[in-house]
Amino acid sequence: MASKWASVATAPADALFGLLAKSRADTCPTKVDLSVGAYRDDEGRPYLLKVIEKTEKALADSKLDKEYLPIDGFVPFRAESAKLLLGENSKAIAENRIATAQTISGTGALRVAAEFYARFSPRETPVYLSNPTWVNHEKIFKGSGFTRIEQYRYFHAETKGVDFAGMSEDLKAAPEGSIVILQMCAHNPTGADPSKEEWQTLADICQQNKLNVIFDCAYQGYATGDLENDAYAVRLFEERGIEFLACQSYSKNMGLYGERAGCIVAVTTSADVATAINSQFKVIIRPMYSNPPVHGARLVHAVLSDPKIRQEWTEELKVMSGRIGKMRQTLQDELEKINTPGSWNHITKQIGMFSFTGLNAKQCDAMVDKHHVYMMKSGRISIAGLSEKTCAQVAAAMKDVITTSE
Repeated sequence: MASKWASVATAPADALFGLLAKSRADTCPTKVDLSVGAYRDDEGRPYLLKVIEKTEKALADSKLDKEYLPIDGFVPFRAESAKLLLGENSKAIAENRIATAQTISGTGALRVAAEFYARFSPRETPVYLSNPTWVNHEKIFKGSGFTRIEQYRYFHAETKGVDFAGMSEDLKAAPEGSIVILQMCAHNPTGADPSKEEWQTLADICQQNKLNVIFDCAYQGYATGDLENDAYAVRLFEERGIEFLACQSYSKNMGLYGERAGCIVAVTTSADVATAINSQFKVIIRPMYSNPPVHGARLVHAVLSDPKIRQEWTEELKVMSGRIGKMRQTLQDELEKINTPGSWNHITKQIGMFSFTGLNAKQCDAMVDKHHVYMMKSGRISIAGLSEKTCAQVAAAMKDVITTSE
């Protein structure tokens, strides 16, 4: 009997998860996976933060129940998340001008943000994404019904840094009321961030053009190892009185990838507006996933609310970001040592988990198929996937695909 769903087409596989599956199936003993955005130790193994391991044991011993959370999540978690993002001395927090909701990690926060704007903006409102950006950004906003996805220039192919002149020009030309996604720090996929002076100019542009800003905040503390420094852009916008949404994730900075702990924060100009926005967050969340999971939120709250545990966490963050910085330098050194064509100082100028290598799609395919080094076709690699043992191997593979494709 023919299925009533016979007309349903098979959707294309997700590029990243398809590559990850291919890597896992590869039995080559020298394979190196630089595709997935997850921290690895120097042996290439997933890393459970010591502070999370300890906190998890304490929570287990407390024998907490597993009752449903409210629609907008665990209230103490939301409060600590807002303070982490905006700072202990935030005026917006003190004046109750923020709305928060716990979300299904950063992706869930972005989807709630997209659905929020879809309720109160025409579907043809331009949504501006950096070129390039995280592959899921466009899917999220299209999934919420937005029909006009635009790009602003971001990555300079020659300098392999931020094309600030192009970025500024494009955002100045954006129509009033456009939605703009800005990544707070450790830009994915390029690893290139605006300077503090450039953020000042971006704040001017967003304020003058009345742009609707959404900050994607997936790497606080992970970019430079300094939680305060990494939050500079968001805090600048708050100080300027610019309203915005911010989407937080604890996948990277606490290693809670599978716990899906995230938060959406709206910074507004009045307490009444904040109350209204919080009510809308709940209206959006209820039919989407009803309410968020409890375990990850409890872990995050326990870490952030205890000064001693929080200090231990910040020290671990410094170790993690420090190892990534060391791998950047080692890879650059290895590439230069074997006279790989091109300039490679962009690897150490970029920050955070990722580096945009400059390899083209054909060269990336050769890295995977010939050398068993797994990376995205865009040329992005996860620096966290490198180790002291593999940097020379990866550098040799890069030199080979560059020289043989010339």
